[in-house]
Amino acid sequence: MRPDPELIAAFAPTGVLRASINLGNPILANRGKDGQPFGVSVDLANALAQRLDLPLQLVVVDAARKSVEVVSSEEADVGFFAIDPKRAATIHFTAPYVLIEGWYLVRDDSPLRANTEVDVAGNRVAVGQGSAYDLFLTRELKAAQIVRAPTSPTVVRTFLEQGLEVAAGVRQQLEADAAKHPGLRLLDERFMVIRQAMGLPQSRGSAAAAYLHAFVEEMKAGGLVAQSLARHQIAGASVAPAGAAA
Repeated sequence: MRPDPELIAAFAPTGVLRASINLGNPILANRGKDGQPFGVSVDLANALAQRLDLPLQLVVVDAARKSVEVVSSEEADVGFFAIDPKRAATIHFTAPYVLIEGWYLVRDDSPLRANTEVDVAGNRVAVGQGSAYDLFLTRELKAAQIVRAPTSPTVVRTFLEQGLEVAAGVRQQLEADAAKHPGLRLLDERFMVIRQAMGLPQSRGSAAAAYLHAFVEEMKAGGLVAQSLARHQIAGASVAPAGAAA
């Protein structure tokens, strides 16, 4: 059954559901050979548009901070983000739909062997500007210096070009980059788990927020998220457990 007109208007005041898709996180979205985005977030956007009986427009960006910006400014109606308290000032988050691991990468000859050795004066850590790793490490690192690359996919390039000590990011992205540049390795364990959720502008109201939360829970429980991860051959990300709204 199609939701009531007031809820439709809250989600899509233009009459089209505009979904922000961040290509900066390869676990969630990529661009195919035909130039079209595909991935878990695209599948969820399509499912939501079908549920609301609305046409879908993908607002494609290349960095997490840009995705936050277009939803916060209401240039897009929904988006896919790592939950972070700073972002919650303008975005209402659902509970997470997938969990993604954040890892550190160093050179083979680096003396660093454990995550606990990273936060030391003299170490410089490359992160994608405005990414979940940037926000988290900005709060957590006390002695190491953060160096911000323009986007998450350019973190390793920045790390190499500037001769930095550490790169931080999505494990799969770091592993893919390490395969292209011999002499790099991951440290011993993840430094964070990212809770990836859907979100919409805070201004859209509690009814729309509750509907989106219920939608995400249904997509997890019904298997769509797991099926999408499998279809797109995504390893290293897991379906988040059922949970209360973030």
